[in-house]
Amino acid sequence: MSQLRTTTQAPATPGVAGARKRGALRALWRHRWPLLFVSPFFILFAVFALYPIVFSLYLSFHEWRGIGAMRPVGLANYSRLFTDRIFWNAMQNALLLFFIYVPLMTFLAVVIATMLHGGFLKLQGMWRALIFMPHLTSMVAAGFTFRLILDTHSGFANRALTLLGASPIPWLDDMWWARISLGLLMIWAWLGYNTIIMLAGLQTIPTEVNEAAAVDGASRVQVFFRITVPLLKPVILFAVTLSIIGTFQLFTEPYILTGGGPMRATETPVMQIFSSTFANMRFGYAAAMSYVYFVTIVVLAIVQFRLVSRGDR
Repeated sequence: MSQLRTTTQAPATPGVAGARKRGALRALWRHRWPLLFVSPFFILFAVFALYPIVFSLYLSFHEWRGIGAMRPVGLANYSRLFTDRIFWNAMQNALLLFFIYVPLMTFLAVVIATMLHGGFLKLQGMWRALIFMPHLTSMVAAGFTFRLILDTHSGFANRALTLLGASPIPWLDDMWWARISLGLLMIWAWLGYNTIIMLAGLQTIPTEVNEAAAVDGASRVQVFFRITVPLLKPVILFAVTLSIIGTFQLFTEPYILTGGGPMRATETPVMQIFSSTFANMRFGYAAAMSYVYFVTIVVLAIVQFRLVSRGDR
């Protein structure tokens, strides 16, 4: 009996393996029509998503100018990248821009969503459409419009300040004012989108909670900060995570509004990758930038989730 227990199972014979293979082929043939109808998605995903990801990773270990043969360089692109002050300055710009506009935009989105959800405003459908409309506007058109408004010499903003007796502000000519100007454009463009996200989150909070707090004597401000915001924390975390990704992916807005200036103060990582690829023709180096940039975003998102989850304990 003990000998039977210690015996091992014999490996599958070639006949058994062939039978399994034929069974798998028959199963594929039976499901050929469903597989045929879903195949376009997987083909397009492989061609336009999976292949570029794999090829860019392969490219990051080579030096290539877009034509001719690739020259393997190993980790030279990555080692050069960690000492590239211009790239890390772009990463720093994205981080500063995040702290300039995301906290204010998120707070305003929660406040406006609370007002729309609580019935403080009449004609809520109209207000929801108006608050979301800037997000539907072309960022190219919005960037040029803000550039005209914030022009230092002939812009509407400085003309209005002059009429009020104040000094003109170098909106696009000073490093910090240029970052603030870009933050204003981002708030204008993305406030409605975040408001809709917050409004969807508010609709999942039971009304009985707020009613009970009101019966206990809590004011609207206390209900907002002690009940609404804590219950809305998962939605806020989701919106802030999207804002982190979106801030580091900025291209159109700073490219149109400031061109990355002055003195590279508003140059973002994507702008630097674009410049390295199409201006300097350093495709391998730009691919290495992309992967370091991707890892940085993932690390920031993980740290944010860890900090929030630790605060909930």
